[in-house]
Amino acid sequence: MKINELKICYKVRSHSELSQEELSLLKSATEAATKAYAPYSHFRVGAAVKLANGEILSGCNQENAAFPSGLCAERVTVFYANAKFPDIAVETLLITVLDEAGEYRKNPVPPCGACRQVLTETEFRQKQPMRVLLVGKDEVLEFASASDLLPLIFSGNELL
Repeated sequence: MKINELKICYKVRSHSELSQEELSLLKSATEAATKAYAPYSHFRVGAAVKLANGEILSGCNQENAAFPSGLCAERVTVFYANAKFPDIAVETLLITVLDEAGEYRKNPVPPCGACRQVLTETEFRQKQPMRVLLVGKDEVLEFASASDLLPLIFSGNELL
């Protein structure tokens, strides 16, 4: 038997270490989270992307009583970006979650598995990495690529 090991590298930062551009993304994602439709989970997620052309777009989660019918903020935002600017790469994605009091959750919340798959597929589509920032109340986790969140991705190569 052979044992392999996967390592995921990321930076742990504080809010004070965010650049003005990153703070702008955080503001956009936070505003989006306040608009989330989350009457069942009360889990309000906001996401914002910075595109290669400088555009900043945001989105929030949308729940449905039939839970699989809802959509996460990450996918709402990336799909919106790809629909509006299909040939422009997503350079950075920032994700944050607000609690019921409207405060950042203590710890950063990572994307679900479906979102991770979509994010890595987006990287393949645009042929470049997408930096991901996960923002909590106490810290910011920075990943150089969405692929770092899903190291053994199922890609189109497996279909060949």
